[in-house]
Amino acid sequence: MKDSILIKNTTIVNEGKAFVADVLLANGCIQQIGNIDGEPNHNIIDGTGKHLFPGIIDGQVHFRDPGLTHKGDLYTESKAAIAGGVTSFIDMPNTVPNILTVESLKEKYEIASKKSLANYSFFLGVNGDNIDEVSKMDTSQFIGVSDDGLYFTKKGNLLADNPETMEKLFANCKSIIAIHSEKEEIVEANEEAFREKYGDAIPAKFHPIIRSTEGCYEATKRAIELAKKHSARLHILHLTTEAETHLFQNDIPLQEKKITTEVSVHHLWFSDKDYERLGMLIKWNPAIKTEQDKQGLLKALLDDRIDIITTDHAPHTIEEKQKPYFQSMSGAPMVQHTLNCMLEFYKKGHISLEKIVEKMCHNPAILYRMTKRGFIREGYYADLTLVDLNSEWVVAKDNLLYKCGWSPLEGTRFQTKIEQTFVNGNLVLDNGVWNETIRGMALDFTKENEH
Repeated sequence: MKDSILIKNTTIVNEGKAFVADVLLANGCIQQIGNIDGEPNHNIIDGTGKHLFPGIIDGQVHFRDPGLTHKGDLYTESKAAIAGGVTSFIDMPNTVPNILTVESLKEKYEIASKKSLANYSFFLGVNGDNIDEVSKMDTSQFIGVSDDGLYFTKKGNLLADNPETMEKLFANCKSIIAIHSEKEEIVEANEEAFREKYGDAIPAKFHPIIRSTEGCYEATKRAIELAKKHSARLHILHLTTEAETHLFQNDIPLQEKKITTEVSVHHLWFSDKDYERLGMLIKWNPAIKTEQDKQGLLKALLDDRIDIITTDHAPHTIEEKQKPYFQSMSGAPMVQHTLNCMLEFYKKGHISLEKIVEKMCHNPAILYRMTKRGFIREGYYADLTLVDLNSEWVVAKDNLLYKCGWSPLEGTRFQTKIEQTFVNGNLVLDNGVWNETIRGMALDFTKENEH
């Protein structure tokens, strides 16, 4: 049996450089990078003309396990992730039950150990119901705490809308606090105004007006002010407006930042002009906004005010999406295509390969202090993806791996193809052939002992 993998003559994209070399994988890790002679025990993969990236780390997904597995689960969605070059993910707490206790968090890790093909970690949920318990915990044991998605359970669960709750958390929490930043008060006033005019049948194009720039900006500005007051580690999830980008710094290294943010790929890919074509299929919270916002987000990504790229992968059944405005679920599946989307921007000259790798691989590992992930370095876990930058294909129902069975990108022609994905040195995806005998690992991270 071949016990090592040798990738020959591939273009490695890593740490601001692109260069041709060989990479030897063994015992789950990258053993050597350089000019390496093949040996009889090597399974040799010809990487000539292909590009080797570190495995993508997606810092925000909703894989729906446990409790909502009719639309996605840790097996199906991790498989879709690997097809998109994503080897590690952090999942959000808005499952059933909401992950609000250490016990439920442990149960989720147990489910993942049996089902997930990719590496995994999970946010502990925090809201008005468990804020006192979380404030007393040693939160350094968690990769982060988050309120994202919990507002679906009941009103009043958004931290950004509750300064007193947020302040209590900021004063006591030793982990990253990742929040959904919108002011419910502003959103609700807008909802009522449009309901009076349209009833329940509000056209999708008004979604970014209802979940407005003002609602996002005011919430983010206040959260940043409170985080600075307590020197807390605040991460604003899925930024959507050009206005908000000016609230973030790019004059210090990511390692030194206490206030960070991300952009989800759909807010770079779509704009409000796409509502006419796709309707509720691209209804996300926060909303996809204007072309100017889209361009402003890309600019902030390139100049390092935005730190990482995520998917906010949130599958729903097509029936759940196609209901009238107030019943239509917010969110959509993206994790299988996030790297392809970013590589289309590269093809158009909007971003370099090195910057894509920085924002999708290096920076998530730095931000969440992951151990030996996110880089192509000797001694690091062999999480890698080999990509053909000149291979066209079209997104269609028969090549989707999402359990929900649809994508807002159906019909999109991509010019790049993920050919192989390695998770902890295991070749899980090899040109459409799957090896599902081994599961992913729980992500290790450095615990923080102080704010």
